[in-house]
Amino acid sequence: MNVKTVEEINQRKVARRHLIYYLRVFNGKTGELLGNLVDISTCGIMLVSDNAIALEKSYVLKMVLPETVEGSKEVEFEAFSRWCKNDVNPDFYDTGFELIDPTSSFLEVVDKLVEDCLFKN
Repeated sequence: MNVKTVEEINQRKVARRHLIYYLRVFNGKTGELLGNLVDISTCGIMLVSDNAIALEKSYVLKMVLPETVEGSKEVEFEAFSRWCKNDVNPDFYDTGFELIDPTSSFLEVVDKLVEDCLFKN
């Protein structure tokens, strides 16, 4: 029997938004490409990457935007890596990040991304 923790149940209360194309996300301190954004909410993001990403670590992330938003083509934000597992394709990894105190301007960028890039049925 697979019993879910309270945290796992609560995580699903925030609506996920799947994007119609990948946005590149970099380590803001080193410039290293970490992966591509494939899932976003007001609480967190999911990246798909070629390599496993270290867990339980705070990152400054930089995301390259598909178009200029609020006068910039990129946005920086802080996030904490919570989990990492093999993707459906075992050559890739999925990593979940929790946003750390996102600014209102970052959340506006998220809203714009969801509005412009959301997969529409």
